Amino acid sequence: MDMEVTAWMSLHHAMNAQDDKRPFSRATLGRIARFARPHRVMVVWFLLLSVVTAVLAVATPVLAGRVVDAIVKGQDTRVVVWLAIVIAVLALAEGGLGLLSRWLSASIGEGLILDLRTAVFDHVQKMPVAFFTRTRTGALVSRLNNDVIGAQRAFSDTLSGVVGNLVTLLLTLVVMLGISWQITLLALLLLPIFVLPARRMGSRLARLQREAAAHDAAMGTQMTERFSAPGATLVKLFGRPARESQEFALRARRVRDIGVRTAMVQYVFITALTVVSALALALVYGLGGWSSLRGHLEAGAVVSLALLLTRLYAPLTALASARVEVMSALVSFERVFEVLDLKPLVAEKPETKPVPEGPVGVEFDEVTFSYPSADKVSLASLEEVATLDTRGGVEVLHDVSFRAEPGQMIALVGSSGAGKSTIAQLLPRLYDTDEGAVRLGGVDVRDLSFEEIRDTLGMVTQDGHLFHESIRSNLVLARPEAGEDDLWDVLRRARLDDLIRSLPDGLDTIVGERGYRLSGGERQRLTIARLLLARPRVVILDEATAHLDSTSEAAVQEALSEALDGRTAIVIAHRLSTVRAADQILVIESGRVVERGTHEELLAADGRYTELYRTQFDQQDDGPGTTDDDEPPATDTPILEPVA
Repeated sequence: MDMEVTAWMSLHHAMNAQDDKRPFSRATLGRIARFARPHRVMVVWFLLLSVVTAVLAVATPVLAGRVVDAIVKGQDTRVVVWLAIVIAVLALAEGGLGLLSRWLSASIGEGLILDLRTAVFDHVQKMPVAFFTRTRTGALVSRLNNDVIGAQRAFSDTLSGVVGNLVTLLLTLVVMLGISWQITLLALLLLPIFVLPARRMGSRLARLQREAAAHDAAMGTQMTERFSAPGATLVKLFGRPARESQEFALRARRVRDIGVRTAMVQYVFITALTVVSALALALVYGLGGWSSLRGHLEAGAVVSLALLLTRLYAPLTALASARVEVMSALVSFERVFEVLDLKPLVAEKPETKPVPEGPVGVEFDEVTFSYPSADKVSLASLEEVATLDTRGGVEVLHDVSFRAEPGQMIALVGSSGAGKSTIAQLLPRLYDTDEGAVRLGGVDVRDLSFEEIRDTLGMVTQDGHLFHESIRSNLVLARPEAGEDDLWDVLRRARLDDLIRSLPDGLDTIVGERGYRLSGGERQRLTIARLLLARPRVVILDEATAHLDSTSEAAVQEALSEALDGRTAIVIAHRLSTVRAADQILVIESGRVVERGTHEELLAADGRYTELYRTQFDQQDDGPGTTDDDEPPATDTPILEPVA
């Protein structure tokens, strides 16, 4: 290995080591050991190969010196040939062992990445919705990418580097001191000139790289937000494209300037260290040659010292940064463990109960609920804030009680922010109640498995979210084993089959980010088709037609009639005309049930429901009443009929 390569390695180690002053954590080391345990056999072989490779690296320069001595002394040519053969065999062995060592390193590292990523991904899926409403997606994805890879380096690079470099350093020093301790000590005097600039320049380059990474991240965030369908639309409607371009160009120019500075600093550093290495070799050749001519040292020993010198500086400079590299790896592990240590507020019990067979009723029994504070569901580093917001615990639901018998439709109406959607979110256990109980088929949802809840209950929200995948993939999310006939059946019932058949790719058509290639009504009907495919016994409709035009709403309502047929339903609606046929209407205000009854009963009570009703239809008639003559025009007649 020549000295220029050694210089590059030294700079690489110094640049990539982030000095962290935190002490070692035994708990962290113990958890790392548990993650490494499945790979322990490979780790042992990897370390042994690193030691053997280090021994071979030192043996080759010694044998090269023997060849020179044999030539100078005029020994039998067979000696030179055999030495050359041994050197060749060692080179082949070193290359072969290097390949095997690299395979073990890659297998251990990639296996660890797989284990960590899978663990984090599975754990994040168990987190409550409150976690995702607060966490920045990019910060969370970074834990699965950058930090996991940083942790992986602890095994694939740092561990082997420390062991291999330590063995190489000790063997090299022993051999060099054995050949000439005077020349070895003099050569070591140049070490500070080699190591210290590497640490200083490495730190400087690391700062430049971190600044460039910050600008790259900012550009990435800007592109991600502006290049999405909603973001691009927002910029075209209200943004300033010229200003957006200026901001992007400013960061891009800064990255360019940093790139130029980084290239120059690297070149100056490498040139300087190459000169230092040349001086070190000159010292060895000068003193060694003088000693050889004086008869104090063999000529081959001078060659061995020169070759060994090139193998001395690299492990020395690498070990000088080893502590910092280890700490960097530990920091990455701790950031991964930080996510794994965040306990899900909504957890499944070890032993669960089944939902009884047949039609399922829904019951809320004196339910009280408050949204959790950020410190209970999130991390400051994932929200990218200094400290978490500790506010929380304010009740948003107060002693809510009602019952939907199997096959009944219960409608929730009221002002925006009254707590209607919160009630709906408690049923599928997106959150858990603080007090009281929510029951499906008479069983507390906290006693059910998540799979049982998913099989029993289906929900359609107002945004109709779809993944950037095919229509088929978005549908089978509800029932992976569904066949082609099942898919076309639910599309027909959702009034979408003709549209899908007309598309060139049919079921394999990509719907775009959040389903933006479909209209609002088509997107909503596709989510209803997904609901039909799931075949739930309880349906929740949370403002499923809130943002649709009259034509789209009519098509969606027809599809909803299919979804509600024979099922227990909880319907949240802003338009009161769509819920007049409900078996019971609950008026929710400030987290309380303030009125309940049928449409006619509530109008007769002349309370809050009447006030809401009059507000919606005061421009169409003189006022609400209990007679058919006072009902809204036919264009607002309900599509949802009473459920049998």
